[in-house]
Amino acid sequence: MTIEDRDQAKLITHALAKDTLSRLRDVETEQVAFRKGLVKLGRICGYEVIDGAMETEYVPVKTPLEETTGERVKGLDDVVIINVLRAATPFVEGLLKAFPRAKQGVISAGRDEEAGMDESGEFPITIDYVKLPEITEKDTVIVADPMLATGSTISAVLDHVIDEADGYENLFVLSAVSAPDGLIRVGEQFPEADLLTVSIDDELNEEGFILPGLGDAGDRAFRTT
Repeated sequence: MTIEDRDQAKLITHALAKDTLSRLRDVETEQVAFRKGLVKLGRICGYEVIDGAMETEYVPVKTPLEETTGERVKGLDDVVIINVLRAATPFVEGLLKAFPRAKQGVISAGRDEEAGMDESGEFPITIDYVKLPEITEKDTVIVADPMLATGSTISAVLDHVIDEADGYENLFVLSAVSAPDGLIRVGEQFPEADLLTVSIDDELNEEGFILPGLGDAGDRAFRTT
């Protein structure tokens, strides 16, 4: 098993996930390689969710030579992936390689950088667009955002998801890098959510950016700097 329980979250420790994240962190990794890296990391994380959280069942299989028993993953048709625009777009592209039949939702959410963090360490969040599919009690929901910093954005997104859902089987928040403060905040506000991340980084700086982090994932993926 390559998902380990930590105090604040569950850590994805797959060797290829760590290798890919290291390449994403590198300041010399240019836009195309960065986007492809996020896609690759999303695919790896998707497979880890399948391996670590989804059940299998035995099924009869008829090969060209004889009948035998095979094993299939249960619930692959009951997955909802929430894309937190915009940085999560390539990340979600990778997740869809693991869950090709998943329903998709989109939430455009961004923090007000000019306002800055308040005394509690949170940012004001603007939600510009929400489009979610039907979410039922049999669904596994994955809310994907490469960066979980203060937790302000994810908390605002989870408010919408939980409010519109008719229940769910599992609720995951999936990130590439996370800050301890954000993980604690989201974990306290939404104890029903499993927090999955490839790295728990050291801290947030005064501007609310993760250190060592990987920079602004959206800007690096879409070359808007």
